[in-house]
Amino acid sequence: MRNIDVSEAIDQGPFGSFQWMVVALCGTLLVVDGYDVFVAGTVLPTLITEWGLTKPQAGALQAWALFGMMFGALVLGPLADKIGRKKGVAISFVLFTSATVLTGFANSPEQFKTFRFIAGLGCGGLMPNAVALMNEYAPKRLRGTMVALMFSGYSIGGMVAAGLGVGLIPSFGWKPMFFLAAVPLLLLPLVLWKLPESLGFLIRQDRQDEARRIFARISPSTPLAADDRLVFSETKGASASVAELFRHNRTLRTLMLWVSFFCCLLLVYLLSSWLPKVLQEAGYAERASLLSLFSLNFGGMAGAIAGGWMGDRFGLPKVVVAFFAAAAASIALIGFNPAPGLLFLLVFVAGATTIGTQILLYASVAQLYNLSVRSTGLGWASGVGRIGAIVGPTFGGVLLARELPLEQNFLIFAIPAVISALAMLVFALSNADRRDTARLAAA
Repeated sequence: MRNIDVSEAIDQGPFGSFQWMVVALCGTLLVVDGYDVFVAGTVLPTLITEWGLTKPQAGALQAWALFGMMFGALVLGPLADKIGRKKGVAISFVLFTSATVLTGFANSPEQFKTFRFIAGLGCGGLMPNAVALMNEYAPKRLRGTMVALMFSGYSIGGMVAAGLGVGLIPSFGWKPMFFLAAVPLLLLPLVLWKLPESLGFLIRQDRQDEARRIFARISPSTPLAADDRLVFSETKGASASVAELFRHNRTLRTLMLWVSFFCCLLLVYLLSSWLPKVLQEAGYAERASLLSLFSLNFGGMAGAIAGGWMGDRFGLPKVVVAFFAAAAASIALIGFNPAPGLLFLLVFVAGATTIGTQILLYASVAQLYNLSVRSTGLGWASGVGRIGAIVGPTFGGVLLARELPLEQNFLIFAIPAVISALAMLVFALSNADRRDTARLAAA
């Protein structure tokens, strides 16, 4: 009888068609997730006019979905460590697509808030589970790239929302933007049929037959004898508890990641909620302001893929620090009312280094924790980040109501990027110290 370590086999084996299927399925789910998140920014100027909202009220309206995301990340992330990631993904997907469709029937801010909160629960649960699943099936040498490639679907969803907003909202109003979320529900049978369960979860549950079937598709060149047993090198880790995130000299790194998540998601949702409205007030046409949201998400997709590729080669922490520094510079420069061409370039860079960096932060968390607490680590980091996401639109509404000059607003918007760059610099230095200590101990 042999004990076959599946994580070692995945790391040493090729990246085959089965893993590409996981990338495609999770990426498609995140397209829908990204659409749900960014559709709110496309309709916000219309809602302000139609319902007579002040800017602080509009910011609070946006925050309800983000409250839902925070609770979804904190509840559905750890829950998946107990019920399986496939179920966690399916529950999250049904929640946010159904609630997004219902948002189109809202006739008051109160109804809108309720449906957006429920949608947020699902969105918050999907992200950490999809990242954890992809992180498990990707070889270590390609992990950052594949997680980032999968997560680029999130930015594509934002681009779809912005593109549809340009065509639909002026002619048909804001409600059809939410009704369109009914179409992705047709994907649910495909997800339930094709999306694999976590191998580590199956092995922990002693469901060897199911694990063997999946392993045979990942590594067909490794035949299994009847008495061979699959094992996962991390399955005997500690229980899924938040206290475990601070053990094994991880306290400082966990806290720095949480600070970075908070500031990064604050920026992502601040920009996605208010950028079109701010640019309209600065004199840009409605079409140009909505296209800026497209540019922001296009940058997010490019930044995620490029950042994942660079992270696999130069180390994720170094890349994340550089990206946050670029985010601070580009956001500050947007406030100087540049010509449209330069504006779209700066917004592209801001998207690459905020939305794209958010994806790199998820990959950093997944690499810091072992399997037994990975979804818990992702869920808590995402949950703390969601507090920043809630603060972002609300803070933006309050700040913009003060009617400061445009350049001052964007200089203030750039501050969270500076804080994130400093936090990830501390994380990178701590990581380097831990590796040096481990090498000396091994010697």
